[in-house]
Amino acid sequence: MATYSVIAAGFGGQGVMLMGKIIAEAAMHDGKKVTWLPSYGPEMRGGTANCTVVISDEDIGSPVVDIPDVVIAMNIPSMFKFEKELKKDGILLLNSSVIDRDPTRKDVKVFKIDANKIADEIGNVKVLNMVTLGAFAKASGIITFDSIKKALEETMTGKKKVFLDINIKAVQEGMNKVEEA
Repeated sequence: MATYSVIAAGFGGQGVMLMGKIIAEAAMHDGKKVTWLPSYGPEMRGGTANCTVVISDEDIGSPVVDIPDVVIAMNIPSMFKFEKELKKDGILLLNSSVIDRDPTRKDVKVFKIDANKIADEIGNVKVLNMVTLGAFAKASGIITFDSIKKALEETMTGKKKVFLDINIKAVQEGMNKVEEA
Protein backbone atom coordinates (compact mmCIF):
# COMPACT_ATOMS: atom_id res chain seq x y z
CA MET A 1 0.00 0.00 0.00
CA ALA A 2 1.36 3.37 -0.95
CA THR A 3 -1.43 5.86 -0.26
CA TYR A 4 -5.13 5.21 0.30
CA SER A 5 -7.81 7.92 0.50
CA VAL A 6 -11.33 7.85 1.93
CA ILE A 7 -14.15 10.38 1.83
CA ALA A 8 -16.94 9.78 4.36
CA ALA A 9 -20.01 11.96 3.90
CA GLY A 10 -23.54 12.35 5.26
CA PHE A 11 -25.84 14.57 7.24
CA GLY A 12 -24.59 16.23 10.41
CA GLY A 13 -25.58 13.99 13.31
CA GLN A 14 -24.89 10.71 11.47
CA GLY A 15 -21.46 10.42 13.09
CA VAL A 16 -19.43 10.93 9.92
CA MET A 17 -16.68 12.92 11.64
CA LEU A 18 -16.28 10.38 14.43
CA MET A 19 -16.17 7.57 11.88
CA GLY A 20 -13.38 9.39 10.00
CA LYS A 21 -11.43 10.00 13.20
CA ILE A 22 -11.69 6.34 14.21
CA ILE A 23 -10.51 5.27 10.73
CA ALA A 24 -7.51 7.60 11.09
CA GLU A 25 -6.69 6.49 14.63
CA ALA A 26 -7.08 2.81 13.73
CA ALA A 27 -4.70 3.27 10.80
CA MET A 28 -2.16 4.84 13.18
CA HIS A 29 -2.46 1.78 15.41
CA ASP A 30 -1.70 -0.28 12.31
CA GLY A 31 1.53 1.70 11.88
CA LYS A 32 0.35 3.99 9.06
CA LYS A 33 0.71 7.72 8.60
CA VAL A 34 -2.60 9.57 8.38
CA THR A 35 -4.36 12.87 7.85
CA TRP A 36 -7.96 13.68 8.75
CA LEU A 37 -9.65 16.72 7.22
CA PRO A 38 -13.21 17.64 8.29
CA SER A 39 -15.61 19.73 6.22
CA TYR A 40 -18.91 20.98 7.62
CA GLY A 41 -21.92 22.47 5.86
CA PRO A 42 -23.60 25.63 7.13
CA GLU A 43 -25.38 23.74 9.91
CA MET A 44 -23.93 21.03 12.10
CA ARG A 45 -26.82 18.65 12.86
CA GLY A 46 -28.90 18.08 9.75
CA GLY A 47 -26.51 19.91 7.41
CA THR A 48 -23.99 18.19 5.21
CA ALA A 49 -20.73 16.98 6.64
CA ASN A 50 -17.81 15.09 5.21
CA CYS A 51 -14.27 14.27 6.05
CA THR A 52 -11.28 13.03 4.14
CA VAL A 53 -8.85 10.50 5.56
CA VAL A 54 -5.56 9.77 3.83
CA ILE A 55 -3.66 6.67 4.95
CA SER A 56 -0.12 5.91 3.81
CA ASP A 57 3.09 4.07 4.53
CA GLU A 58 4.92 7.24 3.49
CA ASP A 59 4.75 10.92 4.44
CA ILE A 60 1.54 12.57 3.20
CA GLY A 61 1.98 15.73 1.19
CA SER A 62 -1.59 17.01 1.46
CA PRO A 63 -4.84 16.03 3.19
CA VAL A 64 -6.82 17.19 0.13
CA VAL A 65 -8.07 14.43 -2.18
CA ASP A 66 -9.47 14.90 -5.68
CA ILE A 67 -9.95 11.25 -6.61
CA PRO A 68 -10.64 9.06 -3.54
CA ASP A 69 -10.13 5.30 -3.38
CA VAL A 70 -13.23 4.91 -1.19
CA VAL A 71 -16.42 6.92 -0.79
CA ILE A 72 -18.65 6.19 2.20
CA ALA A 73 -22.03 7.79 1.49
CA MET A 74 -24.48 7.93 4.38
CA ASN A 75 -27.21 9.76 2.39
CA ILE A 76 -28.38 10.43 -1.16
CA PRO A 77 -26.84 13.92 -1.54
CA SER A 78 -23.46 12.51 -0.49
CA MET A 79 -23.71 9.69 -3.02
CA PHE A 80 -24.59 12.17 -5.78
CA LYS A 81 -21.77 14.54 -4.83
CA PHE A 82 -18.90 12.09 -4.33
CA GLU A 83 -19.73 9.10 -6.55
CA LYS A 84 -18.45 10.92 -9.64
CA GLU A 85 -15.13 11.70 -7.94
CA LEU A 86 -14.37 8.09 -6.98
CA LYS A 87 -11.51 6.46 -8.83
CA LYS A 88 -12.19 3.65 -11.32
CA ASP A 89 -12.38 0.30 -9.47
CA GLY A 90 -12.73 2.19 -6.19
CA ILE A 91 -15.11 1.26 -3.40
CA LEU A 92 -18.50 2.94 -2.97
CA LEU A 93 -20.03 2.04 0.39
CA LEU A 94 -23.69 3.04 0.72
CA ASN A 95 -26.00 3.25 3.72
CA SER A 96 -28.93 1.46 2.08
CA SER A 97 -31.22 2.42 4.98
CA VAL A 98 -31.25 5.94 3.58
CA ILE A 99 -30.06 5.57 -0.03
CA ASP A 100 -32.92 4.00 -1.94
CA ARG A 101 -31.39 4.12 -5.43
CA ASP A 102 -28.47 2.62 -7.26
CA PRO A 103 -25.37 4.58 -8.13
CA THR A 104 -24.81 5.50 -11.76
CA ARG A 105 -21.20 4.29 -11.89
CA LYS A 106 -20.65 0.76 -13.17
CA ASP A 107 -16.84 0.84 -12.92
CA VAL A 108 -16.65 0.79 -9.10
CA LYS A 109 -17.23 -1.85 -6.41
CA VAL A 110 -20.49 -1.10 -4.61
CA PHE A 111 -21.24 -2.31 -1.09
CA LYS A 112 -24.61 -1.64 0.50
CA ILE A 113 -25.07 -1.82 4.25
CA ASP A 114 -28.45 -1.38 5.97
CA ALA A 115 -26.72 0.56 8.74
CA ASN A 116 -29.75 2.15 10.43
CA LYS A 117 -31.61 -1.16 10.63
CA ILE A 118 -28.58 -3.06 11.94
CA ALA A 119 -27.89 -0.36 14.53
CA ASP A 120 -31.53 -0.42 15.63
CA GLU A 121 -31.41 -4.21 16.00
CA ILE A 122 -28.27 -3.87 18.14
CA GLY A 123 -30.17 -1.51 20.41
CA ASN A 124 -29.17 2.04 19.49
CA VAL A 125 -29.62 3.64 16.06
CA LYS A 126 -26.88 6.14 16.93
CA VAL A 127 -24.22 3.47 16.29
CA LEU A 128 -25.05 3.39 12.57
CA ASN A 129 -21.69 5.07 11.92
CA MET A 130 -19.87 2.22 13.66
CA VAL A 131 -21.83 -0.35 11.65
CA THR A 132 -20.69 1.49 8.53
CA LEU A 133 -17.13 1.68 9.86
CA GLY A 134 -17.09 -2.10 10.26
CA ALA A 135 -18.39 -2.51 6.72
CA PHE A 136 -15.63 -0.18 5.47
CA ALA A 137 -12.96 -2.17 7.32
CA LYS A 138 -14.15 -5.45 5.84
CA ALA A 139 -14.71 -4.13 2.28
CA SER A 140 -11.40 -2.28 2.05
CA GLY A 141 -9.10 -4.41 4.24
CA ILE A 142 -7.21 -1.23 5.07
CA ILE A 143 -7.69 -1.26 8.87
CA THR A 144 -8.05 -4.15 11.28
CA PHE A 145 -10.71 -4.91 13.85
CA ASP A 146 -8.09 -4.86 16.62
CA SER A 147 -6.92 -1.37 15.62
CA ILE A 148 -10.53 -0.12 15.51
CA LYS A 149 -11.13 -1.56 18.96
CA LYS A 150 -8.03 0.21 20.33
CA ALA A 151 -9.11 3.50 18.75
CA LEU A 152 -12.60 3.15 20.25
CA GLU A 153 -11.14 2.33 23.68
CA GLU A 154 -9.07 5.53 23.52
CA THR A 155 -12.05 7.60 22.36
CA MET A 156 -14.72 6.16 24.68
CA THR A 157 -13.34 7.34 28.00
CA GLY A 158 -15.00 8.84 31.06
CA LYS A 159 -18.79 9.00 30.73
CA LYS A 160 -18.58 7.71 27.14
CA LYS A 161 -17.08 4.40 28.33
CA VAL A 162 -20.60 2.98 28.84
CA PHE A 163 -21.00 3.09 25.03
CA LEU A 164 -17.81 1.16 24.26
CA ASP A 165 -19.34 -2.33 24.11
CA ILE A 166 -22.24 -1.37 21.84
CA ASN A 167 -19.87 0.47 19.49
CA ILE A 168 -17.57 -2.54 19.28
CA LYS A 169 -20.57 -4.78 18.63
CA ALA A 170 -21.74 -2.41 15.89
CA VAL A 171 -18.34 -2.59 14.17
CA GLN A 172 -18.44 -6.40 14.33
CA GLU A 173 -21.98 -6.50 12.89
CA GLY A 174 -20.98 -4.16 10.07
CA MET A 175 -18.04 -6.40 9.22
CA ASN A 176 -20.30 -9.46 9.25
CA LYS A 177 -22.89 -7.94 6.88
CA VAL A 178 -20.60 -6.86 4.03
CA GLU A 179 -21.48 -8.24 0.63
CA GLU A 180 -20.69 -6.65 -2.71
CA ALA A 181 -23.87 -5.51 -4.50
